[in-house]
Amino acid sequence: MKVAVIGSGAWGTALGTHAARMGNAVTMWSHEPDVASDIAKLHQNKRFLLGIDLPPEITATTDVSSALAGAGLVILVPPSVYLRQISRDAAPHIAKDAHVLVATKGFEESSLSLMSTVLEETLPAVHWDRLSFISGPNFAKEVAQGLPTDAVCASKDEASAKFVQEVLHAPNFRVYTSTDPIGVQVGGAVKNVLAVAAGACDGLGVGANARAALLTRGLSEMARLGVALGANPLTFIGMSGVGDLILTSTGDLSRNRQLGMKVAKGVDPKAYLATQVTVAEGYYTAHAAHSLAKKHGVEMPITEQVYMVLHEGRSLFEAMTILMTREHREELYGLR
Repeated sequence: MKVAVIGSGAWGTALGTHAARMGNAVTMWSHEPDVASDIAKLHQNKRFLLGIDLPPEITATTDVSSALAGAGLVILVPPSVYLRQISRDAAPHIAKDAHVLVATKGFEESSLSLMSTVLEETLPAVHWDRLSFISGPNFAKEVAQGLPTDAVCASKDEASAKFVQEVLHAPNFRVYTSTDPIGVQVGGAVKNVLAVAAGACDGLGVGANARAALLTRGLSEMARLGVALGANPLTFIGMSGVGDLILTSTGDLSRNRQLGMKVAKGVDPKAYLATQVTVAEGYYTAHAAHSLAKKHGVEMPITEQVYMVLHEGRSLFEAMTILMTREHREELYGLR
């Protein structure tokens, strides 16, 4: 099968590498000409995934129509802020029977929309029988290296998720299916915000107890928002909930955890992000998740404090004090 990967960042490159190793013909689209050239000629992505040798069968282009021509599976994986425009540009070139797999994580900050809502507007011809979402505890570098990992693929139409499972499942890349795309998307987005908070905990040196409590209460926030948006609460004990949360909040390869650690050391978050080639989605998702929580009346105190620190200049000490002196609650408050 021809697989088109639209977006050649680290995660897109890793998914394209895995798909090629599964015997598929992979063409990657990149906005950056140097990235496309490096992939096609050097079999490397020096900008976003340095040090990984890519399968020589992968081709790359900056022409979206060429990348999509004849593709049976289209993997969309640009940063969330660019998904609307890139998917709109891709729409005329996606084959009528092609399946679309979305690997982008986050909310659209301007509209507070899930990625699925964005695609309802930009890809109206792609219905749920051909649309699915993938998420889970997956560092791009480790996937590209072929190290063992698990993921979840979700669609309202189970057959669509099973199609992707058949194409991508391997002993070193186990793909589970789900019929809860809302929950899988919320988990994949909110975990980035919580990872910023976890990084700040580690940067401040407040201890393992505090980090464990933070992640546990953060998981409750994730579930409350997901349920308010129509998700199955059980999704959040799976790959896109607790699985991705553990990885992104504790792993050294996590850009969002690194952002939190830098903030704990007194670095201005905007100044830090301006020096980075890759995107720390938690910075943008904090704003969207905080706004969504207010819109739906969902209590998300950790998310609120991450937003206040990153976007409103609140000190970490004040944010931590607010969290630790909140009114005491019953543990499952807001989840019953």
